[in-house]
Amino acid sequence: MSRSINIIYFAWVRERLGLDGEQVSLPETVRTISDVLTLLADRGAAYAEVLSDVEKLRFALDQDYGTPASLVGTAKELAIFPPVTGG
Repeated sequence: MSRSINIIYFAWVRERLGLDGEQVSLPETVRTISDVLTLLADRGAAYAEVLSDVEKLRFALDQDYGTPASLVGTAKELAIFPPVTGG
């Protein structure tokens, strides 16, 4: 049985993918944020390029920061964004 998650893209991630977000069906084998990234990267060159360097990205599951190793569990939302800088 698969589940779905709402993925939201911010800043240059959104610009390069041309999407604000999308609903993605996750197979049972997808357990971590890293697994979600692999699933997305298989969708095409734009995804693969944007997601190729996770050190340049930050993640939040249901608005709590996560790492590529974080378990997705029952999260309803995954946000993918570049590190925030400001001053």
